[in-house]
Amino acid sequence: MKFRQTLFWDVNPAKIDVHKNAQYIIERVADLGNDKEARWVLDFYDRRFLRNIILKSRCLRPRTKKLWTLLLKR
Repeated sequence: MKFRQTLFWDVNPAKIDVHKNAQYIIERVADLGNDKEARWVLDFYDRRFLRNIILKSRCLRPRTKKLWTLLLKR
């Protein structure tokens, strides 16, 4: 996936490793991503792993956390 510079304004998106930086990617896409990026995260990462990241995250907004928790219940 090619990440938008506006989503990852603080780093070079081309240098993001999808495995090593998984938590960073998931949190940023969950809070600020568009539909295409959210779909990619849901398809690329294991749902149990996603749920764990979302539930333990300290930087997600409360509404974002609720939405993603509901999305990952299935």
